[in-house]
Amino acid sequence: MAKITASMVAELRSKTGAGMMDCKKALGETDGNVEEAIDFLRKKGLSAAAKKSGRVAAEGAIVAAGEGSVGVLVEVNAETDFVAKNDAFCNFSSAVAGVVADSAPADLDALKALPFPGTGRNVGDELTHQIATIGENINIRRFVRSEVTSGVVESYIHAGGKIGVLVELQTEKADDPAVAATARQIAMHVAAASPQYLCRDNVPEDVVEKEKDIMRVKAKESGKPDNIIDKIIVGQINKFFGEICLLEQAFVIDPDQKVNKVVEALAKQIGADVTLVNYERYQLGEGIEKRADDFAAEVAALTK
Repeated sequence: MAKITASMVAELRSKTGAGMMDCKKALGETDGNVEEAIDFLRKKGLSAAAKKSGRVAAEGAIVAAGEGSVGVLVEVNAETDFVAKNDAFCNFSSAVAGVVADSAPADLDALKALPFPGTGRNVGDELTHQIATIGENINIRRFVRSEVTSGVVESYIHAGGKIGVLVELQTEKADDPAVAATARQIAMHVAAASPQYLCRDNVPEDVVEKEKDIMRVKAKESGKPDNIIDKIIVGQINKFFGEICLLEQAFVIDPDQKVNKVVEALAKQIGADVTLVNYERYQLGEGIEKRADDFAAEVAALTK
C-alpha cells in the first residue's frame, strides 16, 4: 500500500475542497491515486449533498451576464453570506449566468441539463459537486433572460449581488453610447426605487379599484364633501401611479424629471425613437422564509 504523505493530502484538498481527514481517507481507499481519490470523494459528496438539500438557502448572490442585445440575471442561493463570498461559489454562479446567456434554456430543468463549461458535467451535476465541495446547500433558484432584436439590454448589480436589474431599451440606434449609458442609469433607478409595474396600463384593475376604495373612505372620514371626493381621487390615483409605475416615477438621478421624460430626451438626443420595453428586478432571497434556529435547542440536541 502506498504511503500517504502530507503533500498528497494537500494536493487532493486543493483540487476538491474536501476536509483533510476525508482526503486522507480517500487516498487510503485508493492506494494513493489522486484521480481515483477525487472520484471517491465525489461519490461520497453526492450522498453528503443530498443530506444538505433540505437546508434553507436564503443567502447567496444575484449575478448578471450578457452584453448588447442580451442580458441575464441569475439568483443562486447558499446558506450563509460567508459562502456567498467564496471564490468557488462566485465562479460557479457567474458560469451559470454565462450558460443562460449563451443557451437560452426554457426553465431550470433545461438549464441543469446543459453542459457546464470545462468540467464534462452538466449544470445539475456541477451544482451537486459544488454542494459537496463547499459544504453548504446551494440552489439555483431562478433566472431571467432578456433579448431585444433592435436595442440594448443593460444590467446593474447593486450591493454586491443583493439586487440585480435588467432594462430593455428598443431603438434603431443601439450602437449610440448614450443608449447603453441611459439604460444603465435607468437600471440603477430601478434598483433604488423598486417599481412594481412598467406603466399604468400594466396595473391590474382590481389593484386600482382597491386603492380608490381606500382613498374614498379616507376622504369621507376626513369630512370632505361628496361632490369633490371624485376629484380628489383622480389626483391621488395619479400620485399612486407615480409611485409604483417605472415610467411615471421621479428619476432618482434627476428627481425633477420622470423616467418617461428621460427616455424622450434620449430619443431627441440620438435622433431616433426609443422605447423602454421592459425591466426585471431581482432582490436576493425575496419570498424565501428564512429559518429562525433555536441555538440553545440545537446545542442541547448535539450534546445528547
